[in-house]
Amino acid sequence: MTVGARERIAVVTGGSSGIGLSTVRRLVSEGYKVAFFGQTPQRVSAAGEMLISQFGEDAIFYRSVDINEATAIVGFFDEVRSYWGPPDTLICNAGVSPKAKDGKAAAFVETSIEEWNAVLSTNLIGPVLCCQRVLPDLIKWRFGRIVLVGSIAGRTLPRLAGSAYTASKTALSGCLRSLVSTLGGTGVTANIVAPGHIVTEMTGPIDSDSNRDALSRIPVGRLGSPDDVATVIAFLASENAGFINGATIDVNGGEYVSP
Repeated sequence: MTVGARERIAVVTGGSSGIGLSTVRRLVSEGYKVAFFGQTPQRVSAAGEMLISQFGEDAIFYRSVDINEATAIVGFFDEVRSYWGPPDTLICNAGVSPKAKDGKAAAFVETSIEEWNAVLSTNLIGPVLCCQRVLPDLIKWRFGRIVLVGSIAGRTLPRLAGSAYTASKTALSGCLRSLVSTLGGTGVTANIVAPGHIVTEMTGPIDSDSNRDALSRIPVGRLGSPDDVATVIAFLASENAGFINGATIDVNGGEYVSP
């Protein structure tokens, strides 16, 4: 896929599993070259090798990177730039949602400051660092796409998410508003995709109590899949989405409006 004479190059954070992995697959299948990173070396390598076997090594670049390490983030984007050139698309998907020992969200009063700092670092500061790495080139080109992966927890009453996770995803909305005001007139768009209950490793076994509870509130009658979210992300990254800017797109099967 190209914009003018340039090939589309995307970066996906947290791309080794779940929504991130589905997004990498979707973008590569649409002609992008995709660079992704994750934090767990074995998982990243397994995902990277699988994707290369499917799409070829010319389409995939991957590294194990801790999104909480600013120097590592800078190094990753520098590597991508040297390998392919500057990316024009950024998908900020990496996130953490700590749970208590019983698998439920930790109570507000039981969430330590250390946990607050860890969640905000990954879910909020990480995306900010990544945006800072791509924005100069996007503004220069007068084209680019940024998609932040939020959550239904940042949109309405959090039923399963902890306080730190909820706050981090809510804060992305403020970050988005700032981005959009900064990018006015540049041809660069920024949007949020807010998934509902999506079946991934983070949400546990499909027959868990939390998944059954979520299913009872979803009007379409099923839980979401990573591909459901990746489809929306891919559209927002496309040239066809140029008039969608500063939006939060809910992908939750109607759970957002359920009582």
